[in-house]
Amino acid sequence: MNIRAKLSNRLIAGLMTGWSKGSVAEQRARQARATRYVRLPPTLRRRPVDAAGVPAVWFEPDNAATSVLLYLHGGAYVMGSSDVYRDLLARLVNATQLPALALDYRLAPEDPYPAALEDAVAGYRWLLAQDIPAGRILIAGDSAGGGLALATLVALRETGAPLPAGAICLSPWTDLALTGDSLRSQARVDPILTPRSLAQYAQYYAGDHDRTAPLISPLYAEFTGLPPLLIQVGTAEILLDDARRCADKARAAGVDVTLAVWEGMCHVFQMFAFLPETKEALGQIAAFTAQRLMTKLAPISSPVVTITNGST
Repeated sequence: MNIRAKLSNRLIAGLMTGWSKGSVAEQRARQARATRYVRLPPTLRRRPVDAAGVPAVWFEPDNAATSVLLYLHGGAYVMGSSDVYRDLLARLVNATQLPALALDYRLAPEDPYPAALEDAVAGYRWLLAQDIPAGRILIAGDSAGGGLALATLVALRETGAPLPAGAICLSPWTDLALTGDSLRSQARVDPILTPRSLAQYAQYYAGDHDRTAPLISPLYAEFTGLPPLLIQVGTAEILLDDARRCADKARAAGVDVTLAVWEGMCHVFQMFAFLPETKEALGQIAAFTAQRLMTKLAPISSPVVTITNGST
């Protein structure tokens, strides 16, 4: 890890200190306070939407494309909202020039599994009901939302629903059984997550269910037939192996998967606009989006280490 990445992670650790302490209500309030001053670009419009009973917010830029990004926010299934994540959503919308439907799915512990998954599937089916073809939809999410995006793909496939054009997963939490080696090996360098806090959040969401159930932990799902995936993850996070193992399993099942591993970056580093890697990661997301939806976009260059379909 270079010196700049180390200094950035120290700053982020300071910003995130104490976020997982206290009651769930206190954690949510702390998160909301931390994002209350975020101002969106004037060219980005927001409006509330009732997506088949699931509250959501529609984000739309000027000159938006006719395709849609279905976004599932992070927060360990316990925190987060379309409002808390509006800064990251604005960057994604501006980078891809796609409108985004950001779902405010139900949260644990009040509404544990399968509430979030049911809401994600309902939101996707609502888009289809608006006469948006599946091939014009991309599902994206960060952290728990990244895992939920994968679980949504599996659930849709199992019911025979048409699948979207692809999925974008930022530091996805794919294993609520917490078996990845990086939970231990990267614990000292991760400025945001701890194994202890994840264990508590997993209990809130999974309850008495088997945490290796595929729709809870998509790492244990069968990936055959899923659409192309873009997975971004940093080396300075305890969920590194959640992303690596998931990409390996998808690749073994014949899925077109790109795993981008960013040296020295923390969990969902795309949230932090001051990092130059954030701009580079958004460029990669925009390129993936353009490729999947067959829209025009200038080529980009990126310094990330990328593993695609088994080539290193």
